[in-house]
Amino acid sequence: MPAFRPLLPTAGFALAAVLFASAGQATAPVAPPAPKPSLTLSSGLNSTQSGEFTVHYNAMPSTQLTPEIAMRYGITRSANRALLNVSVMKGPRAATAVAVTARIEATAINGAGQRQSLNLREVRDRGAIYYLGEARIEERDDLVFELVVTPDGGAPINARYAQAFWPAVRAR
Repeated sequence: MPAFRPLLPTAGFALAAVLFASAGQATAPVAPPAPKPSLTLSSGLNSTQSGEFTVHYNAMPSTQLTPEIAMRYGITRSANRALLNVSVMKGPRAATAVAVTARIEATAINGAGQRQSLNLREVRDRGAIYYLGEARIEERDDLVFELVVTPDGGAPINARYAQAFWPAVRAR
Protein backbone atom coordinates (compact mmCIF):
# COMPACT_ATOMS: atom_id res chain seq x y z
CA MET A 1 0.00 0.00 0.00
CA PRO A 2 1.24 3.51 -0.68
CA ALA A 3 2.35 5.60 2.27
CA PHE A 4 -0.06 8.07 3.86
CA ARG A 5 0.27 11.53 2.31
CA PRO A 6 -0.74 14.86 3.89
CA LEU A 7 -4.30 15.95 3.23
CA LEU A 8 -4.90 18.90 0.92
CA PRO A 9 -7.29 21.65 2.01
CA THR A 10 -8.67 22.20 -1.50
CA ALA A 11 -9.79 18.62 -1.95
CA GLY A 12 -13.15 18.07 -0.33
CA PHE A 13 -12.81 14.35 -0.44
CA ALA A 14 -9.11 14.22 0.43
CA LEU A 15 -9.37 11.80 3.34
CA ALA A 16 -11.47 9.45 1.27
CA ALA A 17 -8.93 9.66 -1.53
CA VAL A 18 -6.17 8.73 0.88
CA LEU A 19 -8.19 6.01 2.58
CA PHE A 20 -9.62 4.51 -0.58
CA ALA A 21 -6.68 4.98 -2.97
CA SER A 22 -5.16 1.67 -2.04
CA ALA A 23 -8.34 -0.06 -0.96
CA GLY A 24 -9.41 -1.55 -4.28
CA GLN A 25 -12.61 0.50 -4.17
CA ALA A 26 -14.91 -0.26 -7.10
CA THR A 27 -17.32 2.52 -7.93
CA ALA A 28 -19.29 0.89 -10.73
CA PRO A 29 -22.59 -0.69 -9.67
CA VAL A 30 -21.59 -3.95 -11.35
CA ALA A 31 -21.22 -7.14 -9.34
CA PRO A 32 -17.88 -8.96 -9.73
CA PRO A 33 -17.91 -12.41 -11.35
CA ALA A 34 -16.72 -13.95 -8.06
CA PRO A 35 -16.11 -12.52 -4.57
CA LYS A 36 -12.59 -11.19 -4.07
CA PRO A 37 -10.84 -10.50 -0.77
CA SER A 38 -11.70 -7.10 0.72
CA LEU A 39 -13.88 -6.06 -2.22
CA THR A 40 -16.24 -3.15 -1.65
CA LEU A 41 -18.95 -2.17 -4.12
CA SER A 42 -20.72 1.16 -4.03
CA SER A 43 -23.83 2.48 -5.69
CA GLY A 44 -21.55 4.65 -7.84
CA LEU A 45 -22.97 8.05 -6.85
CA ASN A 46 -20.97 9.25 -3.88
CA SER A 47 -22.06 12.87 -3.69
CA THR A 48 -25.19 14.97 -3.47
CA GLN A 49 -25.38 18.62 -4.44
CA SER A 50 -27.85 21.16 -3.10
CA GLY A 51 -27.43 24.81 -3.98
CA GLU A 52 -23.86 25.87 -3.25
CA PHE A 53 -23.11 22.79 -1.10
CA THR A 54 -21.86 19.36 -2.14
CA VAL A 55 -21.91 16.44 0.31
CA HIS A 56 -19.37 13.68 -0.42
CA TYR A 57 -19.68 10.26 1.23
CA ASN A 58 -18.22 6.80 1.04
CA ALA A 59 -17.87 3.69 3.16
CA MET A 60 -15.45 0.80 3.34
CA PRO A 61 -14.53 -2.12 5.62
CA SER A 62 -12.25 -0.74 8.30
CA THR A 63 -9.80 -3.60 7.65
CA GLN A 64 -8.81 -1.83 4.44
CA LEU A 65 -7.09 0.86 6.48
CA THR A 66 -3.50 0.42 7.50
CA PRO A 67 -3.00 0.09 11.26
CA GLU A 68 -1.18 3.44 11.25
CA ILE A 69 -4.04 5.34 9.60
CA ALA A 70 -6.62 3.64 11.82
CA MET A 71 -4.66 4.60 14.93
CA ARG A 72 -4.15 8.18 13.73
CA TYR A 73 -7.91 8.71 13.32
CA GLY A 74 -9.10 6.51 16.21
CA ILE A 75 -10.81 3.95 13.97
CA THR A 76 -11.38 0.35 15.02
CA ARG A 77 -9.98 -2.11 12.45
CA SER A 78 -12.24 -5.14 12.44
CA ALA A 79 -13.85 -7.51 9.93
CA ASN A 80 -17.23 -6.51 11.36
CA ARG A 81 -16.75 -2.72 11.15
CA ALA A 82 -17.38 -0.34 8.27
CA LEU A 83 -16.09 3.21 8.14
CA LEU A 84 -18.38 5.98 6.86
CA ASN A 85 -16.67 9.18 5.69
CA VAL A 86 -18.65 12.36 4.97
CA SER A 87 -17.38 15.79 3.92
CA VAL A 88 -19.20 18.97 2.93
CA MET A 89 -17.88 21.50 0.45
CA LYS A 90 -19.16 24.96 -0.41
CA GLY A 91 -18.53 26.48 -3.82
CA PRO A 92 -19.50 26.26 -7.46
CA ARG A 93 -16.52 24.16 -8.61
CA ALA A 94 -14.45 21.46 -6.96
CA ALA A 95 -11.22 23.37 -7.59
CA THR A 96 -12.42 26.43 -5.65
CA ALA A 97 -14.75 24.81 -3.11
CA VAL A 98 -13.92 25.06 0.59
CA ALA A 99 -14.62 22.61 3.38
CA VAL A 100 -17.40 23.65 5.77
CA THR A 101 -18.63 22.33 9.08
CA ALA A 102 -22.01 20.65 9.31
CA ARG A 103 -24.37 18.84 11.63
CA ILE A 104 -24.74 15.28 10.35
CA GLU A 105 -27.24 12.62 11.33
CA ALA A 106 -26.34 9.20 9.91
CA THR A 107 -28.18 5.89 10.04
CA ALA A 108 -27.07 2.54 8.63
CA ILE A 109 -29.77 0.03 7.70
CA ASN A 110 -28.96 -3.62 6.94
CA GLY A 111 -30.87 -6.01 4.66
CA ALA A 112 -33.03 -7.19 7.57
CA GLY A 113 -34.16 -3.62 8.21
CA GLN A 114 -32.17 -3.21 11.42
CA ARG A 115 -31.17 0.43 11.97
CA GLN A 116 -27.95 1.72 13.55
CA SER A 117 -27.61 5.36 14.50
CA LEU A 118 -24.02 6.35 13.82
CA ASN A 119 -22.04 8.80 15.91
CA LEU A 120 -19.89 10.79 13.50
CA ARG A 121 -16.91 12.68 14.82
CA GLU A 122 -15.32 15.68 13.17
CA VAL A 123 -11.74 15.44 11.98
CA ARG A 124 -9.80 18.51 10.83
CA ASP A 125 -6.54 18.22 8.99
CA ARG A 126 -4.80 21.04 7.10
CA GLY A 127 -7.97 22.89 6.16
CA ALA A 128 -10.01 19.77 5.38
CA ILE A 129 -13.01 18.76 7.50
CA TYR A 130 -14.30 15.17 7.63
CA TYR A 131 -16.92 13.34 9.61
CA LEU A 132 -16.11 9.71 10.40
CA GLY A 133 -18.39 7.07 11.85
CA GLU A 134 -18.36 3.31 12.23
CA ALA A 135 -21.12 0.81 11.55
CA ARG A 136 -21.40 -2.87 12.40
CA ILE A 137 -21.32 -5.19 9.39
CA GLU A 138 -21.64 -8.92 8.88
CA GLU A 139 -20.03 -11.06 6.21
CA ARG A 140 -21.41 -10.06 2.80
CA ASP A 141 -23.57 -7.34 4.30
CA ASP A 142 -25.51 -4.71 2.38
CA LEU A 143 -26.05 -1.40 4.14
CA VAL A 144 -28.05 1.65 3.18
CA PHE A 145 -26.77 4.86 4.73
CA GLU A 146 -29.29 7.63 5.28
CA LEU A 147 -27.76 11.05 5.89
CA VAL A 148 -29.25 14.35 6.95
CA VAL A 149 -26.53 16.94 6.51
CA THR A 150 -27.05 20.53 7.64
CA PRO A 151 -24.09 22.68 6.54
CA ASP A 152 -23.37 25.79 8.59
CA GLY A 153 -25.34 28.51 6.84
CA GLY A 154 -27.36 26.06 4.76
CA ALA A 155 -30.56 24.03 4.70
CA PRO A 156 -30.67 20.30 5.47
CA ILE A 157 -29.55 18.00 2.65
CA ASN A 158 -30.85 14.42 2.54
CA ALA A 159 -28.74 11.67 0.98
CA ARG A 160 -29.22 7.92 0.70
CA TYR A 161 -26.28 5.70 -0.20
CA ALA A 162 -26.16 1.91 -0.68
CA GLN A 163 -22.99 -0.11 -0.10
CA ALA A 164 -22.27 -3.85 -0.30
CA PHE A 165 -19.46 -5.17 1.89
CA TRP A 166 -17.50 -8.28 1.02
CA PRO A 167 -15.05 -8.99 3.86
CA ALA A 168 -11.81 -10.82 3.16
CA VAL A 169 -12.25 -14.48 2.26
CA ARG A 170 -10.59 -16.72 4.84
CA ALA A 171 -8.39 -19.62 3.75
CA ARG A 172 -9.65 -23.05 4.80
